[in-house]
Amino acid sequence: MEFSISVWMAEYQEKVEKIFGSRIWFIGLQGSYGRNEASEQSDIDVVLILDQVSAEDLHTYGKVLDSLPAREKICGFVSGKEELLNWDPSDLFQFCCDTTPVRGSLDKVREGVCSQDIRRAVHMGVCNIYHMCVHNMLHEKSIDILRGLYKSAVFTLQAIAFLQTGIYAKQKAELLSVLQGRDRDILEKSMAIKAKESISGAEQEELSAVLLDWASKWICRCAADRKKDI
Repeated sequence: MEFSISVWMAEYQEKVEKIFGSRIWFIGLQGSYGRNEASEQSDIDVVLILDQVSAEDLHTYGKVLDSLPAREKICGFVSGKEELLNWDPSDLFQFCCDTTPVRGSLDKVREGVCSQDIRRAVHMGVCNIYHMCVHNMLHEKSIDILRGLYKSAVFTLQAIAFLQTGIYAKQKAELLSVLQGRDRDILEKSMAIKAKESISGAEQEELSAVLLDWASKWICRCAADRKKDI
């Protein structure tokens, strides 16, 4: 039987609400299913925010997940409400924009995020990509790590595009239409590398070099922009 995320979410919501009831502050869906870009290999990134979360709650929630179909695909985010409202704002921009609400709203969370937080998210994103790209080129030399870095670059590109245009492009096709130059090239390469079953050693070296250079340029650009704001 073909997998249906709407059917799965209905079963998930019914079981979670039966256990936690009024304690639930928010339920949402992230990732490719939330963006309507899912493939057979896509994970189910489900978000659950409760009034508070204890170790016992996590144990109970784990049993709920174990009872659901496609258990091996389920991942996502669980938090207490107060923890989320006091989270590092630079993390919350992507979290709010990439989450499709099923029950409740993240508007109160989004209110705490300003443009400086989004700039910090971009800076941290490119720094992390640069660091791991160097590590991978020297030590792991893993195509899976490189794929993951290009995937991470997409999230950073979404924040970059938002700062430049005021548009949050949730889907890659829309993001392509608002990006230009090297940023657009990175997104195109991210989409291409995801579609390829295998990549040659020469291709991997080229893709790594391009990503490294892009991250390097953005690290310096973010630092320069920050100095202007001081």
